[in-house]
Amino acid sequence: MTSAAVPATCDLCDAHKNDDSGRFRVLPPVFRDFGAVRRFAGTVVTVKCHEDNTLVKAAVDSAGEGRVLVVDGGASLRRALLGGNLGAAAARNGWAGVVIDGCVRDVTELAACQVGIRALASVPMPTEKRNTGQRDVAVQIQGVWVRPGDWLCADEDGVVVVDRPLV
Repeated sequence: MTSAAVPATCDLCDAHKNDDSGRFRVLPPVFRDFGAVRRFAGTVVTVKCHEDNTLVKAAVDSAGEGRVLVVDGGASLRRALLGGNLGAAAARNGWAGVVIDGCVRDVTELAACQVGIRALASVPMPTEKRNTGQRDVAVQIQGVWVRPGDWLCADEDGVVVVDRPLV
């Protein structure tokens, strides 16, 4: 979805502020913006991994088709799950965005990638490659459940997750 077509998260929150069904969720305001694209939205694909980005690499190396990769990195601040090479792969393969409950590295390179990238922080340490983790499972990001097939919308004001597309 092009950034011009991405609805404003504030407008979405205004429209769904009384939704107590759990279908409309807002991620806590702890994510920093690292990619060149500030506004993005798409269907969620999930990866759960801890200090091993093998599945993150496999995901961004595949066709993104406007989807958003949500990575449960356990909020680890010790190792980066995405760097410049993987950010470039995500952009090249058509991912709308990547949201990481963890860290990134190569910040200058990521800033040039035409993809939305949100993470907690940057850290220069790369991951170990142990081929561990899970893909396409429900993950908890900063206490908020995110499931494969959910729809995620991010802009300068924040990140919302819904059980279906709102556009």
